[in-house]
Amino acid sequence: MTRRVLSSKRLSLMAWLVAALCLLPIGAVLLAALTGGVGTVQGLMQSVLPRYAGTTAGLVILVAAGTAVIGTGAAWLVVMTRFAGRKLLEIALALPMAFPAYVLAYAYTDFLDHPGWVQTTLRDLTGWGPRDYWFPEIRSLPGAALMLVLVLYPYVYLLARAAFLQQSATAYIAARTLGRGAWGAFWHVSLPIARPAIAGGTLLAVMETIADFGTVSYFGVQTFATGIYQSWFAFADRAAAAQLALCLLIVALVLAALERTQRKHQRHHGAGRRFEAMTPADLTGARACGAVMFCLVPVLLGFILPVILLVSMGWNSGQLLVTPRYLGFLQNSLTLASVAALLTVIAAVLLGFNARLHPTPASRGAVQLAGLGYAVPGGVIAVGLLVPFAAFDNALDAWMRATFDISTGLLLTGSIWLLIMAYMVRFMAAALSAYDSGLTTINPNMDAVARTLGRSPPMMLRDVHLPILKPSLLTALLIVFVDVMKELPATLIMRPFNFDTLAVQAHRLASDERLAEAAVPSLVIGLVGLFPVAILCWGLGRSRSTARGFVPEPEAAE
Repeated sequence: MTRRVLSSKRLSLMAWLVAALCLLPIGAVLLAALTGGVGTVQGLMQSVLPRYAGTTAGLVILVAAGTAVIGTGAAWLVVMTRFAGRKLLEIALALPMAFPAYVLAYAYTDFLDHPGWVQTTLRDLTGWGPRDYWFPEIRSLPGAALMLVLVLYPYVYLLARAAFLQQSATAYIAARTLGRGAWGAFWHVSLPIARPAIAGGTLLAVMETIADFGTVSYFGVQTFATGIYQSWFAFADRAAAAQLALCLLIVALVLAALERTQRKHQRHHGAGRRFEAMTPADLTGARACGAVMFCLVPVLLGFILPVILLVSMGWNSGQLLVTPRYLGFLQNSLTLASVAALLTVIAAVLLGFNARLHPTPASRGAVQLAGLGYAVPGGVIAVGLLVPFAAFDNALDAWMRATFDISTGLLLTGSIWLLIMAYMVRFMAAALSAYDSGLTTINPNMDAVARTLGRSPPMMLRDVHLPILKPSLLTALLIVFVDVMKELPATLIMRPFNFDTLAVQAHRLASDERLAEAAVPSLVIGLVGLFPVAILCWGLGRSRSTARGFVPEPEAAE
């Protein structure tokens, strides 16, 4: 009994330690911002803060509108209608998630910019000079919004598709019977029921938008994310960086609270006992062509065309992955992603299992605190970790010099382990979500039986939970792995000297306008991202067959 109590206490202690580490960047940013001085705040208010706020707000509005329209419309078409190529497009619509937005930015800049293929061909065909025609500028706020929409609309599409599949046809049929047309029934019945899922997906896309650095930095769009990086590195003003990070953190936490509220509302829209699957309507002629085009264009622009452009650019760049230099970038990326994914999933298991073992408000609060990182941009986390650990390193070095006349240097700041901690804080929510979804399949009675048979909590976790949770944990590993491969701002700020990743190399080459060379690491990042997306697409097919194969309960005999 004493050993069980000790094991339980150790588990709770480790869970709270993980939660404290995840909360540390937020507290550090808050403290650094409040101690930065009033003069810094006034300077920001008079100079860059209004511009950062305006461009960030404009970017958020454009991305929210674009992802909501494309994601919801595509989800409705593939669930509620039948047309040629629907089954293929249903899966292909999720593929743009494999690419980060900054990779699309590099590809489309090379394709659409003034020296690119499109404008060069236009000038060759018409004989026009550079000033004889107008062409949309890709390096602009709308251009950045387009890149983000193309890779973020799957958030809305996947959640909306699941919501439409779970709806019963009863209310929809009743609306049609009462005189509503197909559009009216969708607008007044199906859309309101799916609204929590749509809003949740849109808010997730918005949070990714405010956290984006690579796209807006390359396009020269000044947002809070670029301001944090410039203040930290270009101007060496840590107080300004912390205060900008605090502004962005407040916005992110408000959006996270809204997303959590929408998720809670979503649980109340069940299909009920009288579930009846909707029968898709057959589309022909112009309507079928319109549906195909609506679903095909996002896939074409968000996945097919970028892959073609990147392969073409990389093929003619002379860059080879088999060189020692590129193999080093690849090894660094894979090492960071593998270690960070493994440690993040282990920490998520500790948090989730502790909440399962001790279902108290405190343990559930620890899980909620640890999951806040998904709403915090990578640049904010980087600043929040560097401030306290740099202070600790400097204090330790000063004490060692004064006491032993030995300089310890920077032990933690600029180390790989601090960077991995930043990844863990940033992507803990993804691992917790996957773990929680798998945990729902474990009946609480199984825990009781294991404890009755003398299994301690660690033994119960090893012998009962982990074998059942293997698929969910594998999904969590893949998701965190790919997210770390794509993460740019935290890696740029916190990476050790001479330790570059594929994402950093792609950003560096693109910043120097060497887009053809940047295509090689960018393409590798996208190809690695295809693995979890392929697993997700496999789940799409299973979820549709499950929903369509649902057999409603027979009515009770009177």
